[in-house]
Amino acid sequence: MKKKLYILGGPTAVGKTELSISFAKKFGCEIISADSMQVYKYMDIGSAKITKEEMDGVPHYLVDCLEPTENFNVARFQEMAKSAMEEIYAHGNTPLIVGGTGFYTQAIIKDIDFTENEVDAQLREEIDRIAVEKGAEYMHEELKKIDPESADAIPAGNVKRVCRAIEFYRATGKKISVHNAEERAKESPYDYRYFVLDLPREVLYERIDRRVDIMMEKGLLDEVKLCLEKGCTKDMNSMQGLGYKQIIRYLDGLCSLEQAVDDVKKETRHFAKRQLTWFRREKEVIWINKDKYKDTEEILSYMEGML
Repeated sequence: MKKKLYILGGPTAVGKTELSISFAKKFGCEIISADSMQVYKYMDIGSAKITKEEMDGVPHYLVDCLEPTENFNVARFQEMAKSAMEEIYAHGNTPLIVGGTGFYTQAIIKDIDFTENEVDAQLREEIDRIAVEKGAEYMHEELKKIDPESADAIPAGNVKRVCRAIEFYRATGKKISVHNAEERAKESPYDYRYFVLDLPREVLYERIDRRVDIMMEKGLLDEVKLCLEKGCTKDMNSMQGLGYKQIIRYLDGLCSLEQAVDDVKKETRHFAKRQLTWFRREKEVIWINKDKYKDTEEILSYMEGML
């Protein structure tokens, strides 16, 4: 018999955290964060990390457990999340995966195999060197030639993912888009329910802008400075997060603080749009339009009927 698994996804700032706590308490869950930034220590404000008070006694995994200098990717997430799931099942509870990183969630639902492409250090070094020399647009054009589907799905600015897609093709002779499609088509080993929280676009964008203002009021600038003092550099995974890379541009003298804050808002809105595009492609998603319900209890009642 397949084990139960619950997922709560949705764009940034939609209100996943509050709903996830209520859901976990009502349905006997422990929470696994599927967020690529909340896993890092010291990065509390910019990642909108859940606080101990907000957790309200609900156990959380993959929050505040890695140094910002450490690398975190989908394969490592999958490994850590599976370990957490076994612990949760052993407690007699159900895992609830919460976050906006759709690929991380998919890696669990479909049990995607990341072992096929063992890293060729020399090849990776060569591709990364070309990226540094020729830039993001050049690498994106190269990817477009060999794997147009991946080029459509990966923004040119995400140089790391572009390079990894090129690396996969060079190492295996196979498009990573084809590989990912094959993995997505696999039957899930879990009996899962995949909820996605949504709001009207204009409401979501207002919430994003307000959240960024609150982050600045709480001290995002000082938080970024602290990370840099601890040895983080702008090229590290952790510092590529929204809020961090824009503030680093300001600290490097490349723009004003006002411009940096505006860029955080703009790029976070674009990110939310991409998140929603991802979720719309996922099969068996149960959409929850938050504005259609009067309160959390009404949402939970609807969710209960889907379990």
